[in-house]
Amino acid sequence: MKIITLIDNVVYDKYLTGEHGFSLLIEDGKEKILFDTGQSGNFICNAKILGIDISQVNSVVISHGHYDHTGGLLEFIKFNKKAKIYIKREAFYKKCKDKEFIGISLNKSIIEEKIIYTGKEISLSENITIIPDIKIYNEIDTHFESMFINDNNNYIQDKFEDEQFLLINNKKGLTIISGCSHRGISNIIKTATSKFNLPIDYVIGGFHLKNEKKQKVRNIINLLKDFKIKNIGVSHCTGIEYLQLIKDLTTANVFYNYTGNVINLGSDKII
Repeated sequence: MKIITLIDNVVYDKYLTGEHGFSLLIEDGKEKILFDTGQSGNFICNAKILGIDISQVNSVVISHGHYDHTGGLLEFIKFNKKAKIYIKREAFYKKCKDKEFIGISLNKSIIEEKIIYTGKEISLSENITIIPDIKIYNEIDTHFESMFINDNNNYIQDKFEDEQFLLINNKKGLTIISGCSHRGISNIIKTATSKFNLPIDYVIGGFHLKNEKKQKVRNIINLLKDFKIKNIGVSHCTGIEYLQLIKDLTTANVFYNYTGNVINLGSDKII
């Protein structure tokens, strides 16, 4: 099984494009699952350079309804006519940072026939499940500040009821893939481990630590220590400035999961 980062804030390869956004492709046998679509169609250009045929994607999973995770949807459906889009209804709320709209900009009617609304767990393959409900165990590890839903010009704090994550269970260990972890990466991990009492092989994605106060970040990293995670691949909104701190405060193999990175699950090989 492979996890390929199609776009992230960080890029090293001169032929690939980075942006403030996130998109991964998970290949599990015949199943090809796209997790988020970045903020534009740039992930499709990167996929082509990486030898990936976007038209063969079977499923799209949207982590939450922000532009930097959904902005490439319109371009995606131009190249792929078959994939179903797994998303929570709440993702289509008018999401704002303060009063600036940062939600899904495309008209929902364009993709309506492709949508499968997730209200319960859905298995996409023998190994991969969408987990749509994230219980908040640790209030300190939430990232709702300045995030609102515009309900007829009433601005209500967004608690990200739309957030969901992917759980990969290969029977030997768990791999957790998150988009931004607004409801907290420790809460996401605890939700996963409450379902399966297995060691955690990988945690991959954005942890929304960027711009958080350093003491709060330390407290969240200390929560992660208890899970004895083998590998942590940070991306996107984690903030590259906290990479070293996560390395210092955990026993995990910590790496930045940049644009074009390939993880081969089961082989302990990161390209």
